[in-house]
Amino acid sequence: MELSDLVSTRCAICQTLGNTSELYPANFDIHSINPEIFSARRLPDRLHYRLVRCNQCGLVRSDPVAPPHVLAGLYKQSAFTYTREVENIKQTYGRYLTRLTKYGVQKNELLEIGCGNGFFLEEALAQGYLNVRGIEPSERSVLEARSDVRQNIVCDVMHPGIFKSEQFDVICLFQVLDHLFDPGSLLDECFNILKPGGLILCLNHNIESWSAKLLKELSPIIDIEHTFLYSPATLSRLFQNHGSISRQVAPVYNIYAASYLAHLLPLPTSIKTPILNFLNKSFFGKITLSVPLGNIYIVAQKPL
Repeated sequence: MELSDLVSTRCAICQTLGNTSELYPANFDIHSINPEIFSARRLPDRLHYRLVRCNQCGLVRSDPVAPPHVLAGLYKQSAFTYTREVENIKQTYGRYLTRLTKYGVQKNELLEIGCGNGFFLEEALAQGYLNVRGIEPSERSVLEARSDVRQNIVCDVMHPGIFKSEQFDVICLFQVLDHLFDPGSLLDECFNILKPGGLILCLNHNIESWSAKLLKELSPIIDIEHTFLYSPATLSRLFQNHGSISRQVAPVYNIYAASYLAHLLPLPTSIKTPILNFLNKSFFGKITLSVPLGNIYIVAQKPL
């Protein structure tokens, strides 16, 4: 792939091309794009596309980016790199799944888009959901799923025709909308396969979080994997534009091990590596904290 192969992105809210202000210029070598840097929760390498903000609605996006078919291929070959953190992530996501109770959630059919090795589907079953399904592009991740969950995972990218209309009571997307070339099309399909009154639970990075404002270009969310970066306002508007009722938008308290927090620090590799080696081998690295580090969640509902 060459730089000339990159394609312009359209604002997911305004649908405009251009009409942006540049936040950060691109800082990557096109020949360094590979499945490894598109693997979730890898060691942050600070590579990113040109980042811009829409002058009309304020949505932050990468522009230009690799074409959708290239991105799909990269994610297909990507690895499941965060085994150490699975239990903490499961607790975090499970905490927000329980909050759907206040909106009268039905626990018959749940779908997770971008389900990795299915660890959250295990949590949904533990919370009483009767039938769980997942869709995940990474072949290696699906192979690592627990056998009883793996049979319910489709190894593919989400597109129309995989699931039936009005099939699911709940659809979950954790750190998915950031990565998509066309998040609006995905939301349209989500609302197609969601039952009337069904709920979407979506968790994303927050470009307006204190950590993103403090670290600026050094923030780990400024990353070549991310096509869009949302604020509470732009995330709400995106969902509303695609026919949902926003029930709640709020900060996320993530459960992190101290070793993973160190993993996110914007330090040179020569300094970070020995710190991580020490924490990964010691008791101190296993200490967990619940912190609002830089994520938001939204609960959206399909009208009856």
